Amino acid sequence: MAMCCVLVAAGGALADRPPPYGYPAPPPTYHQPQYPEVPPKYTYNYAVVDDYSGTNFGHTEARDGYKTEGSYTVDLPDGRKQTVTYVDNGDGLVAEVTYEGEAQYPEYKPEPKYPSYPAPPPPPQYA
Repeated sequence: MAMCCVLVAAGGALADRPPPYGYPAPPPTYHQPQYPEVPPKYTYNYAVVDDYSGTNFGHTEARDGYKTEGSYTVDLPDGRKQTVTYVDNGDGLVAEVTYEGEAQYPEYKPEPKYPSYPAPPPPPQYA
């Protein structure tokens, strides 16, 4: 008897569900664009020179298919110029780093030492 009640209750719960939605989903309206199979080819360069802040750097690059080559330069804070020249023929990047000039470091000047004084006594408290 108990088994019969459980089956009737489960059947009643399933009967209360609404029927499934009967229409199919609409087809997507977005189609992925087709790009031509053309190997990349470009050339660009830029330079930034700001005398006020001392900024001076630049970059040049050219690519034709799998071959990419270029260089960039930057003035370092120690007075040298760093140049990185690189080439990639499709099998890995090969870079050469060179420096022009000699590093200049300012002479060390320790800060002056001032005498220290004890803290003043706390103000009196009156009751």
